Formats: sequence, structure tokens, C-alpha cells
Amino acid sequence: MKNTARIGALALAAAALTGCATTNNPNDPLEGFNRTMFSFNDTVDTYALKPVAQAYDTVVPDPVQTGVGNFFGNIGDLWSSINQLLQGRVEQGVSTFMRVAINTTFGLGGVLDVATEARLPREKSDFGQTLGKWGVGSGPYVVLPFFGPSTVRDTAGLPVDMYGDLWTYKRPTRWRNVGAVIRIVDRRAQLLDASTLLEDAALDKYDFVRDAYLQRRQSQISGGSSGKERKEDAIKP
Repeated sequence: MKNTARIGALALAAAALTGCATTNNPNDPLEGFNRTMFSFNDTVDTYALKPVAQAYDTVVPDPVQTGVGNFFGNIGDLWSSINQLLQGRVEQGVSTFMRVAINTTFGLGGVLDVATEARLPREKSDFGQTLGKWGVGSGPYVVLPFFGPSTVRDTAGLPVDMYGDLWTYKRPTRWRNVGAVIRIVDRRAQLLDASTLLEDAALDKYDFVRDAYLQRRQSQISGGSSGKERKEDAIKP
């Protein structure tokens, strides 16, 4: 757990120390640093994560992939519920908590998404969004190594999100680590079609991802829906 806090602290320090790598873009004062990190993440994705996700998508049957996504989504729903309550969105927080209760009880521990069929759709929420609801400014846009698009505010909330993730406390450690890898690969596999469209359509992929991320975050914090899960999320190379 100490390592997760250090990751967040190091990421914040990296953003602060790269203030010299600025541009004339007021919406992206750290663009020089961010483009370097974006290129690094894109290279890691191209040569490591994406090929593994493609193999996973080819070998693992669709129903199994759906079950994996549902299981980890159900775990994340509990933290979303807490954040929604912290944001004063009591009705949504209670609804999301009911999702967890229904899917855990009647959905084989969350493998089946019974709650969506019961008209309780998933709406994700995190601590960065909570900070925004509390009036904390976003600060500059920053691209984190491995984690992708963020802002200074969202980066500060990242360690809290890690502590709030129930899978972090899974024992024994080897099962937690295996599950974490499967979770990442499954998530990337669900974005294969969207990332292909992005590569084909975007003249400047960096600009497209930055603008999409910032617009989506603003929509979440201003009270709009956090968006449908999985493929409709912003791409994070």
C-alpha cells in the first residue's frame, strides 16, 4: 500500500518539476512533458499491452470476458457509491450501493450484472471527481506514466482511489497480483475497437485524447453522467 501512495507523490513531483517544459497553450502548460509521457505510454501499449489484449480477446470467449468485466466492475461500484455519497448525490450513491448488493447476492459475486437488468445502470465515480465537487480546481492537465491522462487534482486523488479499491486488500498477494493483471488486460481488450478508430481518425492523437479527457471530466464534475462504462470511456494510451 505504501507503494501506491509513493506513485501518486512521485507523479505530482514529476509534474511540478517539469514546469520548465511549458508551451504557449494555456490549457496545457506542461505539453512538452505530457507529449513525452504520452509517447512513452503509447509505445508501451503498442508493443506490450495491446498485443496481450488482442491475444486475450482472441482466446477468451466473450461470455468469460463479460464475466471478468462484471466482477471487477462490481468491486469498483462500492467505491463509486462512497464517492457519490461524499459528493452529496445521495440517491445515486444509494442506487449504486444497491447495484453491489444485488449483483453480489444474485449475480454470483458480481460475475453476472443482474442490477442493470433491474434498471440500476452503472455510473462510475472516483475521488478526483469528489474533489472537483468540493470545489478543488483541476490544475494543469498532466499525462502520467502508465496511468495516462489526468490533472493535478485527479493525480492527487489517485492514491485515495487505490486505497478505496477492495481488490487492493485481496489475499494472498499472488492472487491479488494475478487479478490485477487480468483486470488491466480485460480493460484494454474492451477498448480495442475504440482505439483502432482513434488511430484511424485522429490527426493528432495526443490533442484528441487530451480534449476528450478534459471534456469528460468537466461533464462528470458539473453534474453530468460519468458516461457509460467500458468502451465509451476516454481512451488512455
